[in-house]
Amino acid sequence: MRKSFRNMLCYILIPILFFIMLLSCYEFKNIPTIIFLREDQNINQGTKQNVFLKVKDDKSKNTTNVASINLLGVLPLRSVSVKPVKNNMVVYPGGKPIGVKLNTTGVLVIALSDVITNSGRVISPAAKAGIEIGDDILKINDVNVNGAEETKEEINRSEGKDIKLLINHKGKYIEKNVKPVMSSEDNNYKIGLWIRDSTAGVGTLTFYDNQSNTFAALGHPITDIDTGTILNVNSGEVVSSSIVSVRKGVKGNPGELKGIFVNEDYVLGNIYKNTECGVFGKGKEELETKGFPPMKIGLRSEIKEGPAKILTTIDKDGVKEYDIEIKKLLQQDKPDSKSMVIKVTDKRLLEKTGGIVQGMSGSPIIQNGKIVGAVTHVLVNKPDIGYGIYIEWMLNDANLFNNNSK
Repeated sequence: MRKSFRNMLCYILIPILFFIMLLSCYEFKNIPTIIFLREDQNINQGTKQNVFLKVKDDKSKNTTNVASINLLGVLPLRSVSVKPVKNNMVVYPGGKPIGVKLNTTGVLVIALSDVITNSGRVISPAAKAGIEIGDDILKINDVNVNGAEETKEEINRSEGKDIKLLINHKGKYIEKNVKPVMSSEDNNYKIGLWIRDSTAGVGTLTFYDNQSNTFAALGHPITDIDTGTILNVNSGEVVSSSIVSVRKGVKGNPGELKGIFVNEDYVLGNIYKNTECGVFGKGKEELETKGFPPMKIGLRSEIKEGPAKILTTIDKDGVKEYDIEIKKLLQQDKPDSKSMVIKVTDKRLLEKTGGIVQGMSGSPIIQNGKIVGAVTHVLVNKPDIGYGIYIEWMLNDANLFNNNSK
């Protein structure tokens, strides 16, 4: 009888424990590696928790900026970073178009090609050496590479002797030895690749902090059009831009804000970082959007599904507010430009653009008087629906959580 009772108890407890483990693993995956908290918040207020997983201050660490995730409040699973946010932190909202010019660190390999030699041989020394599309060439024979022309000259100067390339391959630095060959087309030594060292385009400013002169834009990275690789920044600039026309978005064909650079020689800011969350730099006070005072920021835990607004520019009338709806808030354990699903509901914007269009990326999302995010992507088959990024990801990459002293 006692054995039968134990067996029955096992049949009941094992499925329950299995269910707890499954649910805990699902929730564990959705707890971010970085938690942003107001000064007057505790861990429980700033995170979504359940009865199985608890986030607690890690008293074993010699810092107040570490917490631990515990199973059933007892078994520690991992540590997470906790970043305090000042209650009165404010930034100027963006919404204005800007021209972005970016120079890469080294040169980016965008294609491999064959070289026809004077003997008629077809060969690709770069491919033979294991160089891949998306690699950054940083040095040739220990000499820094600063542009496409310089790279071509350095390769040609080899006169066919082996050259040593320092490559950034998906974040890993490796060296490759390559033997250039003479091309029958122009009698120059080549290794068989196409490279790019810069890009330019028009986007939207997200915010400007006049205490640190820091700005952020786009809400997503600048990537190479051919390879999709996030460009590594050597230097970059933002200049004034003006929207000259709009191509309306329709199902299957995203629209576009067409802009031009204005007073290209006058630099408004210098870009120092290009990440998953946008481009960041230091700029002048002209980046402040006229007519819009500084706004508080809204953390992820403060955002609600429902009505919101975006600030953006679609014509010569400048920055205007337009109605949207935050349809869904997505769980994220690391920075990503697709944090929330948004839908344009403003009839004026739908009539003029069809919804979200290229060039609108970076437009700040406002809810309850706070900047909570920025527009990042559009759904090709539903131009009125797209994605936004949580503003906390952008503020973190801008290094503002520790620097804002308002």
